Amino acid sequence: MPLPMQAVIYQSAVEPMQVDAPPEDNDNNEEEPYIVENPSLDLEAYGNSYTGLARLYRLMYIADHCTSLRLESLKMAIQYVMSTYNVALYQQLHKKLQETASAASLPDVAGGGAQSTSQDVPALDLLWVETRSKKAALKLEKLDTDLKNYKSNSIKESIRRGHDDLGDHYLDCGDLSNALKCYSRARDYCTSGKHVVNMCLNVIKVSVYLQNWSHVLSYVSKAEATPDFSEVHGKDSNQSILTRLKCAAGLAELATKKYKSAAKHFLVANFDHCDFPELLSPSNVAMYGGLCALATFDRHELQKNVIFSSSFKLFLELEPQLRDIIFKFYESKYASCLTLLDDIKDNLLLDMYIAPHVNALYTQIRNRALIQYFSPYLSADMRKMAAAFNTTVLALEDELMQLILDGQIQARIDSHNKILYAKEVDQRSTTFEKSLSVGKEYQRRTRMLILRAAMLKHQIHVKSPQRDSGQGGEMSVAPGNSSLAARN
Repeated sequence: MPLPMQAVIYQSAVEPMQVDAPPEDNDNNEEEPYIVENPSLDLEAYGNSYTGLARLYRLMYIADHCTSLRLESLKMAIQYVMSTYNVALYQQLHKKLQETASAASLPDVAGGGAQSTSQDVPALDLLWVETRSKKAALKLEKLDTDLKNYKSNSIKESIRRGHDDLGDHYLDCGDLSNALKCYSRARDYCTSGKHVVNMCLNVIKVSVYLQNWSHVLSYVSKAEATPDFSEVHGKDSNQSILTRLKCAAGLAELATKKYKSAAKHFLVANFDHCDFPELLSPSNVAMYGGLCALATFDRHELQKNVIFSSSFKLFLELEPQLRDIIFKFYESKYASCLTLLDDIKDNLLLDMYIAPHVNALYTQIRNRALIQYFSPYLSADMRKMAAAFNTTVLALEDELMQLILDGQIQARIDSHNKILYAKEVDQRSTTFEKSLSVGKEYQRRTRMLILRAAMLKHQIHVKSPQRDSGQGGEMSVAPGNSSLAARN
């Protein structure tokens, strides 16, 4: 859910440019409002994991969805935004803070009256707003003049850096649209693979802030397709860039609900080179990758790509609860696994990127656990199964019924005796049916090939309709030099 943002309006003298992709409507833009009551989040450590708009947007998301942390998160956001040129966001945050403080200072009749928190709220600094706005305008004017000079001298490298500097300034002001245009314009002045990759990373960063996920994936592909991408930098720097690209692609896949693809992207991230505070922290990579893998990977994939992965193990060390969840799931200790999942749910609901997908991921993880639990058995006592999953027999019966209807479990339910029976499959008849099906498909394909060969041999072709004619098109069948025309 993109947070509301009032862009600072500046008049730019640079020519307008059509950006590659327009902002799009994403599925996770619309979510049901919710409030998290009992988070166990260390807000200061969480905020310090990010820089720039990533920190501001995440703190604002927490303020919108957690009453107990609202005041503190808004204060942290205001303190940080004052180090930027984002005057409009400062005013917006201060307005929210005033509203929150007013609500908190209302008298509590049951408690005998609440103490006012107005003295804890910093006053709106109008002098800072005025001074910062002037400085931003002066800096913009200087950068714009420098860029014009570079263009008059026709030095590509200077023009490229001029566009990047202008994009950085717009980003610092919170004007994402103009920042994206400036970064995109640098494309025409790139003279090496290093410059192309740098341009792609800048565009990806702004596109994530705008939540334009198709744009993100497009520019990740462009960066990876750069001819000399592997030789663009030294080995370490290349690993850092590759990790940034994979994390950005994983975030886009997660946002578009392609959880398995997202997991694959996050799992190839390099822990030693995971330095992308403008978007993600290493803990985010662990959490996003781990949960998506748990929801979509089968037992073998989970073992190979997560549990035995030497690189991803380092990420999991940052999130010991998630590591325990994955190991307990793999060891089929589903009751404790699902309990631990419930323990971290509140914190996940305060993460702006994974929050819209928490319920879907949790449902998929639970369904996969049910399928995995029953897979070795011909029959299972639903009472024991309910105990293993911390639920009632009736609730379990409803879940199993849905899985059977969806075709995820081949079984039937004895509702009277509360037993789940696997459907007996006659392997002999199944093999015969498959053989007949393959034979029929082979015959059909062979006939198609013979027909195609005969048509090519006799030069039979169908003309496309004539567009400039008022009448319908005509179809010509021309064996050799003769032709047969049938008008529509």
